[in-house]
Amino acid sequence: MPRLNDTQSILLAHAAQNDTASLYPLPLAFSDGADRVRRAIATLLRHGLVEERETVDAKAVHRTDHDLRYGMFATAAGLAAIGIGEVGEGSAVAAPEPAVAAVPTPATATPRPTKAGAVLALLSQPAGATLGELISLTGWLPHTTRAAL
Repeated sequence: MPRLNDTQSILLAHAAQNDTASLYPLPLAFSDGADRVRRAIATLLRHGLVEERETVDAKAVHRTDHDLRYGMFATAAGLAAIGIGEVGEGSAVAAPEPAVAAVPTPATATPRPTKAGAVLALLSQPAGATLGELISLTGWLPHTTRAAL
């Protein structure tokens, strides 16, 4: 299994929080880094940690092909890479399964608590979070916290 960078980990954690395991809509933290996100998604796709599937949800669209809409969705292997669920024994990446069986529902998944997950949870609150709150939550230095954002 490839080692994930911060962007890839955050994208997969974000997908794990959605009912459909969609990477889209992207987290607000990535609104300015389109090239970085595109490279991260391409790497995840290449390693089988995400897959492109047809979707009807307008918010989950990654690309369109005439009248068909496609989105990017985390696979079981992608969720296992961040500590959610298990990948079948004997292979690094399980063979593609039907869309319904490929991803466990977030209600049954128990994500491993991480600092990135805690930061995302704090930022996703309606009031957001201050830099001081993020620093006290993570124990990071101010410049590290700003870099993570």
